[in-house]
Amino acid sequence: MDHGHLHIDRTTGVVDPASREAFPPENPCEGDMAINVYIPTPFRKLTGNRQTVEAEGKDVGEVLANVDKQFPGFKHLVFGSGTEVPAHINIYVNKQEISTLNGVSTAVKDGDEVAVIPSMAGGSLPVESSAGNDAPPRKRIGALTGEQVDRYSRHIIMPQVGPSGQRKIMESSALIIGAGGLGSPIAVYLALAGIGKIGIVDFDTVDLSNLQRQILHQTDDIGKLKAVSAKETINAYNPDVEVAIHGVPITSDNSMEIIAQYDYIINGADNFAARYLVNDTCHFLKKPLIDGSILLFDGQVTVYLPGQGCYRCLYPAPPPPGMVPSCAEAGVLGALCGTVGTIQATEVLKLILGVGESLHGRLLLYDALAMEFRQVRIRKDPHCVLCGDNPSVTELIDYDAWCGGAFGHTNEEEQKAADAAREMREKKDNEDHGAAAGA
Repeated sequence: MDHGHLHIDRTTGVVDPASREAFPPENPCEGDMAINVYIPTPFRKLTGNRQTVEAEGKDVGEVLANVDKQFPGFKHLVFGSGTEVPAHINIYVNKQEISTLNGVSTAVKDGDEVAVIPSMAGGSLPVESSAGNDAPPRKRIGALTGEQVDRYSRHIIMPQVGPSGQRKIMESSALIIGAGGLGSPIAVYLALAGIGKIGIVDFDTVDLSNLQRQILHQTDDIGKLKAVSAKETINAYNPDVEVAIHGVPITSDNSMEIIAQYDYIINGADNFAARYLVNDTCHFLKKPLIDGSILLFDGQVTVYLPGQGCYRCLYPAPPPPGMVPSCAEAGVLGALCGTVGTIQATEVLKLILGVGESLHGRLLLYDALAMEFRQVRIRKDPHCVLCGDNPSVTELIDYDAWCGGAFGHTNEEEQKAADAAREMREKKDNEDHGAAAGA
């Protein structure tokens, strides 16, 4: 320390704590608090890839403003062009969401942590078939065969599973939205566990760039429909699993029919339109939703149970087009998909078996760079437009337009999904017109 100046790292903009000692607050009793601020991976380009930074302030608003002074542009990433916290951003003080406190006016003190958590759409692609709105028919399993006892022996010897629990798994069905980064480990581990039926929703084909992370597919599968490749891989692991292929985009026209066929819905979609569509459909059909997302080195997982909150409670509205990049635009660590996807598969198996504590009411955050898991509480929002006390969303809507399709997509995966959905609608319209003309 020399000349009584603060020492500031020119790369990170962070003040050397030792140099602060010569500058105590003029009014020590009234000085601002030093608060730790958690920075999500997509925002770390501004902070020199630092996971946490320190900023002063008496409340959340002051703290975030001071982070912006250290790292110009941070405020725009959080608030956009406005002053209110947007619907696709959640801010927590010590794991409690500030909307349940006093918003950005929430007071903070030394030792508190402020965490900024944006929504993410990364995962895999959306997608087809038939059913009805009744509960799916239940497959019934009698006594296990000798081969099944051998195959599932490591389950059967567990007191939490046993023969009866294994039969529950084999009698259950799950729908996986997307046969990509998240859908791959989910499908593999559910198949290995012996789940009775797996539905795969994906209209895309296997591309060479998928093979960095999507373990359902191999080099020889390039150009093949992902849902077909997924079925082949699943049955190579376990030929007893029934695999249903839904090889079209999932839309407001077919989601009720598809999702109604399954007990558990697992969302690994890579675009916001599909995320909100699947969430809303699960709400209307009273289906448990196991939701996961990934981007760069970050992952998020939670569980929504019927009547006890939904994705819109956490993120009431999607981000503006282009605000949150997709994995195709920003990238994702391949191994991250395995971590998040296997957590989702684990949650499904726990729900089937009725054991343990699910992630319902909790958002699990995984930071692979720091190799750190943290969780924050989430709650059912009584003002939610879908599941709140006075809902205004009472039927499925045009999610592509609502999430930005009307203004053009900047997300490559959302554009691909939108184009595929439009082509499917046009094909159906042409078939309807042809049928009417021939009548």
